[in-house]
Amino acid sequence: METQLDPMKDDLPLMANTSYMLVKHYILDLDVDFQSKVIEGTIVLFFEPGSRYRKTSSTGKGGCQSQFDETSKMRASEPYHVPETNVSTSSLEMEYNDFAVCGKGEEDTSDKNSNHSNEEQASGISGSKDCGDIENHGNKDFLLVLDCCDISVLKVEEVDVAAVSGIEKFTRSAKLTDVSKELKQLRNQIVHELVTLPADRWKEQLYYFTRCSRAPGCGELLFTTGTWSLEIRKSGIQTPTDFPHAIRIWYKTKLEGRSVTWTTDQNGKPCVYTMGSPINNRALFPCQEPPVALSTWQASVRTAAGFVVLTSGENSAEPVQLQEGILSWYYYVTMPMPASTFTIAVGCWQEVKQQSFAAAIQTNIEFALPSSQADFSPHIIFLSQSVLPGGSHLCGTRLCHEIAHAWFGLAIGARDWTEEWISEGFATFLEDIFWARAQQLSHDEVKGQQELKALLRWRRLRDEVQNSEEELQVLRPKKESTGELSESGASVVKHGLKAEKNFMQVHYLKGYFLLRSLARKVGEASYLASLRKFVHKFHGQLVLSQDFLCMLLEDIPEQKKAGLTVESIFQNWLDTSGIPKPLLEEGETWKECHLVQQVSGEVTKWIQTNQKIRKSGKKKRKQIEVDFQKDRIKIPCDSTNLLWKRVTSEDYYLLPDQLVLLLESLLEEKSLCPRILQLLEKKYRLQEQDAEVRHRWCELVVKHKYVPGYRDVEKFLREDQAMGVYLYGELMLNEDGKQQELARKCFAAAQEQMDASSAKLVAEMLF
Repeated sequence: METQLDPMKDDLPLMANTSYMLVKHYILDLDVDFQSKVIEGTIVLFFEPGSRYRKTSSTGKGGCQSQFDETSKMRASEPYHVPETNVSTSSLEMEYNDFAVCGKGEEDTSDKNSNHSNEEQASGISGSKDCGDIENHGNKDFLLVLDCCDISVLKVEEVDVAAVSGIEKFTRSAKLTDVSKELKQLRNQIVHELVTLPADRWKEQLYYFTRCSRAPGCGELLFTTGTWSLEIRKSGIQTPTDFPHAIRIWYKTKLEGRSVTWTTDQNGKPCVYTMGSPINNRALFPCQEPPVALSTWQASVRTAAGFVVLTSGENSAEPVQLQEGILSWYYYVTMPMPASTFTIAVGCWQEVKQQSFAAAIQTNIEFALPSSQADFSPHIIFLSQSVLPGGSHLCGTRLCHEIAHAWFGLAIGARDWTEEWISEGFATFLEDIFWARAQQLSHDEVKGQQELKALLRWRRLRDEVQNSEEELQVLRPKKESTGELSESGASVVKHGLKAEKNFMQVHYLKGYFLLRSLARKVGEASYLASLRKFVHKFHGQLVLSQDFLCMLLEDIPEQKKAGLTVESIFQNWLDTSGIPKPLLEEGETWKECHLVQQVSGEVTKWIQTNQKIRKSGKKKRKQIEVDFQKDRIKIPCDSTNLLWKRVTSEDYYLLPDQLVLLLESLLEEKSLCPRILQLLEKKYRLQEQDAEVRHRWCELVVKHKYVPGYRDVEKFLREDQAMGVYLYGELMLNEDGKQQELARKCFAAAQEQMDASSAKLVAEMLF
């Protein structure tokens, strides 16, 4: 019986029985209907039997053993258009033959580096069975379990891949002797040969995957759906080896599905997109969610003319007109990836053609992979509209963070999703390095910026650990059980369904400070060299924390001799709540940074002016304000182009991060008079700054009940929804009638456009 979970409080189940069957390739064939707000169609899944996980010592406390399968190879992302579903079989064969002839003299540019392997990973085993552990005994039929939620499954059928013309080339090695089993084994043998083709035959592989996906069905399969899973079986089939290796699922999404967001763009036109969510893509298509389930995919998406379909594919798709008013878009991915990385966005998008920011970053960093591995294909990065206005600082840093995920999160993944610091901590650490190189700053300028950023992050971490549950502050919540799976391959994401966890940054911040601490011990040059080594060694693999830490300590034996161990790092940084002890000792050093000292001077002036205005008469007050306005501080409209540019020794520019620190410091003051807030907004042009600065300004407005600033709060809550959740809480906590009315008014206007988790959290605050 399936366990019922509280979607706001419990762990997220990963129920797919990946130890028995692994998806190697998906083919999605979908229609996007904006009138009914439904995505429907078929998905064909190609499987290989999975191996049982072996018991090893690799996940013991501080253990450094880790085994990886490197049989798969990275495929180059050359564009190759597999014909759409309305193309005849004869034209398919002719196009593939033409391609083969034209390609004879061309050099193979396939990348031979290993990618994520979705074969067996070394791991410890839990002896207990959970809701996803369904090993079959006796005469029971084998159950294939897929991760699925809020999807209407209409039909499941076996695909007769043996009916594809020309597929005989994949059956030559088959040894079929039992006539009664011959056809079943033949089909599975074809899929096995197809999914195990060498990397340099990836175009041929995609071609035949497409052909097989269009093959007729050869019998419906029995299925049942639960809250979190889709279970499929075939009568009389008791083992994964005999289970059909190619199945087709007919389905459609539900409007309440949390993987798909139907909304409107800034011009009021309809659009739909999918993005990372607590349940990933299981409400978009049935899939295997555990990290070990890495696969390639192809997708053909049809929608009305006038809409543009984008996905996280490797190719640049060009639309094909199927009939009047209907266009089809085709994408593919040749590097095995988690199903959660599939992303689709359909809307009336406009393309802005300019030099790739990613390419610009790539040319300026030593950390870059060799040019033979560089890949600037058009993958998707989602950015909130909040990062776009107010200069390029916020947008630039966010882009740098997302670009860093190309290495940590995509090229290298976490073997256990509870160790998300492996992705987010590394991306936060590298964000600063990439952004510094993009600005071409000097060593001293880089150091100043990074010290200032460290102080801001320390303050954020301090606030977060004071205002969140302790269990959510641990980076390895499963501790010595990290990486362990049930016998079926099922697992859970600890706290994966807690809504408040989506708004926490503790795994970003503590991970960042751990990496920063290690870099300071080793030296930046040596540390970056170790990161490069780690990327090359583990590229395409799934890792645990100890894989990185062990390799780093091997590279710096002097630190190992000094007592730095994997166990001590676990104890001080990853396995405990609160601020790590080593970080408490470092906090005072950032105050010596000259950028921080500049802010401290500004804070002192504002506090003194506030005191003088409160004590002075009307005439004297005006003189104080005049003197204060003469202070020679510049606030550039575009901070990127004016960073560090001094006009005179007395005249300098405040950086966006300095403004954030200034406002945060003033937030600690018990009382600021309205005139000070008015001068503050005017002097620094706060309404024109980026969202991080404006958020702090809104906090000041709310704290001091500064009525003229309420319009800024309202604007922020409507236009910067992703960052506004905290402000709703502040408006309600003050127990001020006007502020509570403002909160409810803004929520009423914005809730339909908010994601479900944010809307529910805010509703709980307001009502």
